[in-house]
Amino acid sequence: MTDRRPVPNPLALAVLAFLLMGPMHPYELGRRLQETEKDKNFKYNRGSLYMVVKQLAKAGLVAAQETVRDTERPERTVYALTDTGRGELYDWLRELVSTPKEEYPHFGMALSLLSVLPPAETVELLAARAAALTARAEAVRSAVQAATDGGLAWVFVVEDEYELALVEAELQFVDRLVAYLRRPDYAKEWKAMTEHLGEMT
Repeated sequence: MTDRRPVPNPLALAVLAFLLMGPMHPYELGRRLQETEKDKNFKYNRGSLYMVVKQLAKAGLVAAQETVRDTERPERTVYALTDTGRGELYDWLRELVSTPKEEYPHFGMALSLLSVLPPAETVELLAARAAALTARAEAVRSAVQAATDGGLAWVFVVEDEYELALVEAELQFVDRLVAYLRRPDYAKEWKAMTEHLGEMT
């Protein structure tokens, strides 16, 4: 599991994967993450990237190979993947692909407390969510189409395809939920429940 990893930060996984291509310094790693748009999946800033690289080096997963100096930029340490780091990369990635992980999305938290809101207001809020999800789905679809039309292999946009599948599934769920909330019997149930809670306070 992730919590038993020497460096459990997901950004460490991206660093190990990119170092498969060859030794790099952290600045170049950050540039590659942006160029390939992997920074959409691994949230970081410059400071956190350097911190993760240092943690990986301390854990023996990467090793400093050389320090590059030139007159225009400060010196930069180039890091290479170690054999231990290569093993960690493949083991971690195989686990993430094969084993579902329990996650706690914000929407799930809100749904667990949905009965707090009046049904009519909830329907309006969900309509706004559906509109935002529809816009997101269209944007992802366009980005995937542009990438594949440009000659990029599908495997390099598979995370976008996954996001699209999740968004479309959520849209279907929201539609079903709205239909339930609009039922007269739920409105009666909600009113009776809130009146009962009012009597208890």
